[in-house]
Amino acid sequence: MLSAALALALATVAAAPAAIAAPQGQSMDKTVMVGGAAMYPSRNIVQNAVNSKDHTTLVAAVKAAGLVDTLEGPGPFTVFAPTNEAFAALPAGTVDNLLKPANKATLVGILTYHVVPGRLTASDLAAKVAAGGGKAELKTVQGEDLTVSKDSSGWAVTDAKGNTAHITIGDVMQSNGVIFVIDKVLMP
Repeated sequence: MLSAALALALATVAAAPAAIAAPQGQSMDKTVMVGGAAMYPSRNIVQNAVNSKDHTTLVAAVKAAGLVDTLEGPGPFTVFAPTNEAFAALPAGTVDNLLKPANKATLVGILTYHVVPGRLTASDLAAKVAAGGGKAELKTVQGEDLTVSKDSSGWAVTDAKGNTAHITIGDVMQSNGVIFVIDKVLMP
């Protein structure tokens, strides 16, 4: 069962309007390949993610956390989606431990830390970073902030612990949001 605060936060996100539209002249209905599968903009986050061979660990974690219905909901959501390699880079046994029913609350916290309310495209992120003097703070569904910036390796997403993931595929449009594939798991 989700905590009352988390349930309220997710309900608030689900009720938020889709205020950010595609920039003029840019098509947001482009199908992008992720993990060897087409990510169709007409499908929701879960419907697309289950087809990516690079995100089987993330999908298993979303199922174990009971977040499938939320991520199939109207959103909109911006999801920073770690790959299987990102999960494999965690200390040995971390993923198996998180997937245990006794650790569901911790798993929910980690997964919702990868989700930001609203549909933020790469252009939106770039504008926020520019307006923030090189950094943008994004409030996650979990409640803590992520910092987006640009460094010598590209677009970076830094967690509360100072660990940095890089966006490897951006603007993967979904019917209920957008996915950015990242190369590390972020930790609140």
